[in-house]
Amino acid sequence: MKQFRVLVVDDESRIVNFLSSKLRASGYEVLTASNGVEALEQVQAEEPDLVVLDVLMPKKDGFETLKELRTFSPVPTIILSAKGTNADKVKGLSLGADDYLAKPFSPDELVARIEAVRRRRAPSEKRKTHERLSLGKVTIDFRRRLVLMKGQEVRLTRIEWLLLSELAQNAGKLMLYSELLTRIWGPEYRDDVQILRTWISRLREKIESEPDSPRLIRTVPKTGYIMDLQST
Repeated sequence: MKQFRVLVVDDESRIVNFLSSKLRASGYEVLTASNGVEALEQVQAEEPDLVVLDVLMPKKDGFETLKELRTFSPVPTIILSAKGTNADKVKGLSLGADDYLAKPFSPDELVARIEAVRRRRAPSEKRKTHERLSLGKVTIDFRRRLVLMKGQEVRLTRIEWLLLSELAQNAGKLMLYSELLTRIWGPEYRDDVQILRTWISRLREKIESEPDSPRLIRTVPKTGYIMDLQST
């Protein structure tokens, strides 16, 4: 069976070597890069299964690298940052990061985050209640993993698709923050409402006619979200 391949990107060789040793000991194949330019080249040449990307680097910082990466690859990406501010976390997630880990962190926590991403990548065995669902101007084809808005295909990231699928399969039902976080990111994320809000905002930008006044994905304050069956 092919090993899960992780690309570690950091300009500090000490950190790269330490993380690489831990990841290899945990059964991963590891690639490395010391800056954003090398990272982009590695992703194109080696097609890793996941990227661990530091923010503070020369040539291209992690945010610039991630922004360019998302123009050609949906590879799952975990951002590492010494800043750890909420603004940086939101920025990373808004650019398409799957997760954000503030330094200092334990290598065991990084492995746990990687495993959470792998679980999200695994094919779902959950029974689908719909093959195709139309809600106003949005049509969701679950079998083909296709979303159309006004007849035009909408390109979603993996996380956006999982989130939309969960809401759509439960259309008309209130989905609690903790429920969505646990189902999509895993139980260790059940209290991380900020990551959910960020991805909901990204999803609304793609499927709502007026993202600032959403009609399809409605917020129930301090509780959760509901996909409105009556949306038009």
